[in-house]
Amino acid sequence: MNKYKIKSFCKINLTLRVIKKLNNGYHAIKSLVTFCNLHDLILIKKIKGSKDKIVFSGTFKNGINKTSNTVSKLLRILRKKKLLRDQVFYINIKKNIPHGSGLGGGSSNAAHLLTFLNLKMSLKLNKKKIREIATKIGFDVSICLKKENIFLTGYKNKVVKISNFLNLVVLIVYPNLSCSTKEIYKKNKNFSNLTKEKNFSKKNKKEIIRYLINESNDLQEAAIKIHPKIANIINFIKFQKGCYFSRITGSGSACIGIFSDVKHAIYAKKLIKMKFPKYWCVLSKTI
Repeated sequence: MNKYKIKSFCKINLTLRVIKKLNNGYHAIKSLVTFCNLHDLILIKKIKGSKDKIVFSGTFKNGINKTSNTVSKLLRILRKKKLLRDQVFYINIKKNIPHGSGLGGGSSNAAHLLTFLNLKMSLKLNKKKIREIATKIGFDVSICLKKENIFLTGYKNKVVKISNFLNLVVLIVYPNLSCSTKEIYKKNKNFSNLTKEKNFSKKNKKEIIRYLINESNDLQEAAIKIHPKIANIINFIKFQKGCYFSRITGSGSACIGIFSDVKHAIYAKKLIKMKFPKYWCVLSKTI
């Protein structure tokens, strides 16, 4: 096996409605999910020895548990199922996606590596088996298996794929703090009703934008209660020219602003860097 490079793309929750808590400990949610061109880079190759070597590098390498991260969990599951036999790997994950930001970096790492290993190592896992393994690692891992615009309906296992037409300009601001998803959900008091799923297949971009503007993230209030600085970022972004709306993604702490065009987003980024010079800020596009 040669050295391979795998791009692991960033997940964005454009909307997020919490319906109820399920028996498996997760929550049923309604969410419009997309992916953008911000990505981690995974380098993998076979090595001799008895133990995998997993290394984290890059801007956001700190704060990741070296033994219970998503990649380690994936390898343990595959070995327990005797799918990797005696093969050992060196894996270097260059972290460009901040940890604990709601951008799904860890989930994306596991999902893309699982897809890669299934193909290159001839694991012969069908879609159902891949999804079962992904779910054991974390809720968002199965969502990250494919770079598709999807609508989580809130109904059990029901996902609606959306035509690839979003083409959104996304400004992401990360305030250098990690949100605990478990803590945010525990603090959350906002729950939405389960309504009839939206049919996006024939919608154009303007109609999608209108829908998104009128939507929200139920977890935002809880995230702000724990980390008040998030409110300052959201308010600053949403008042910039060309910004359709601003909110957290996932359970935070990253805040996103969706802009009408790149020119306005670039100018907003400059103002944000002046207002919050210590915060990480990047301009991206959906893919």
